[in-house]
Amino acid sequence: MMLAPAPPHAGRPTPDLPTQPPVRPHVLGLALGFAGITLVLAGVLLLPDPALGPVFLVALLLGAAFVLFDFGFAGGFRALQLEGDGRAMAASFLIPAIAALVILPLGSLAEGYGRFVAPIGAPLLLGALLFGIGMQIANGCGSGVLVAAGQGSRRMWVALPCFCLGGVLGSLALPMGLALPDLGHADLVAWLGPWGALPATLALLGLGAALLLRGRRPERRQIRAAAVVGLLAGLLFLASGLPWGITTGLTLWAAQVMQALGLDMAGLPFWSEGWARAALAGPLLANHTSLSDFGLLLGALVAAAASGQLRHAVKLGARGTAGAVLGGLLLGFGARLSFGCNIGAFIGGTASGSLHGFVWLLAVLPGSWIGIRLRPFFGLPRR
Repeated sequence: MMLAPAPPHAGRPTPDLPTQPPVRPHVLGLALGFAGITLVLAGVLLLPDPALGPVFLVALLLGAAFVLFDFGFAGGFRALQLEGDGRAMAASFLIPAIAALVILPLGSLAEGYGRFVAPIGAPLLLGALLFGIGMQIANGCGSGVLVAAGQGSRRMWVALPCFCLGGVLGSLALPMGLALPDLGHADLVAWLGPWGALPATLALLGLGAALLLRGRRPERRQIRAAAVVGLLAGLLFLASGLPWGITTGLTLWAAQVMQALGLDMAGLPFWSEGWARAALAGPLLANHTSLSDFGLLLGALVAAAASGQLRHAVKLGARGTAGAVLGGLLLGFGARLSFGCNIGAFIGGTASGSLHGFVWLLAVLPGSWIGIRLRPFFGLPRR
C-alpha cells in the first residue's frame, strides 16, 4: 500500500491563523475618554444651568494641560524640602496671580460672582498639616490624584475613592472645629477694597516667589505650564462664578453614594443646610465643582492616551496600596478641614485676596516634610 507524500510543512509547527490585532491601550483610552465626555455632555444638556457646558469644557482643557505640561504640586514640595529648589513652587505662584486679575474685582463687585474666604483657626492648620502628609504618601494632591487617575495610575484609582471617603469624614468633623475660637477672616478686600487688594495680593505672591527662588530662575517650561493653568483657572471662574475647587466635588461624590446606601446624610450638620443640602439633593453634574472634577479626569485621560502617557502598566504592591489608602483618607479629611487643597485653598484663597490661602501653604509644609520621610515605608522614593 502506497502512502501519500507528506505535505511540505509536515513536522513543523502549523502557522497561526490570521487574528485581529489586540486593541492598544492608547486606542482604548481614547475610546473610553470620548465615551465619558459624550455621556457627561448628554447629562449636562438635560440640566437648565447654561454655565455647565463652559465649565466642563474648561475643566477638560485643564486636565489636558496638566498631562501635556507634566504639571503638578507634590513634586515641587519635595524639590524644595529635599534639595532647596523652590523653582517649581515659585512658578506655581503665577497661577493665583493670573487668576486674581479676574477673581478679585469680579468676585467683589459683580453680581453672580464670589470668592473663597475662610477663617484662620485650628481646622485650617490641622487640616493642612494632614493634607501635606497625605499628599506625599499618596504621591499627589487633589488635582494630582484626578489627573493621574485619568492617566490610568493604579495607585490613584485606590487613592481616589479613599480621598472621597476622607472628605465625608472631614465634613463630620468640620462643624466641631468651626466651633473653636479662631482669628476670623483675614480678607484684603474688606481691609483695602478690591482695587487695593489686587496689588497687595500680587505683591505678596511676588514676595513669596522671590523667597522661594533665592536668586534662581524657574525653567521656561514651569512658567509656561503655570501661565496656561492660571489662564484656564481664570476662565473657569468666569464660567462658574466661583474660583476653581476640587475637593468639595470629591466629598459630594462619596456623600451621594452613602445617601444612596441609606445613610441620612442630610441630617448631619455639614449637609443639613445651604449649598451643601442643595448639592446633596441635586444631580452630580449640576454641581460646578463635581462637574469640573469629571472634566479634569476625562481631559487627562484623552491627553494621556493621545500623547502616550498612560500609566496603567505601573504595578502597585501591598505597600503602595497601603500608602494610597492612608494617603487618600488624609487628603480628603485634611482638605475638608482646611477648606480645600492646593487648588481651592491656596490658589482659590490667595486669588480671592484671603490670607488663609497663604497660611494654608505654610501649614502644609511641615506635613509634607513628615510625609516625605514616610514615603519609603509605602514603596515610594523620597525624591
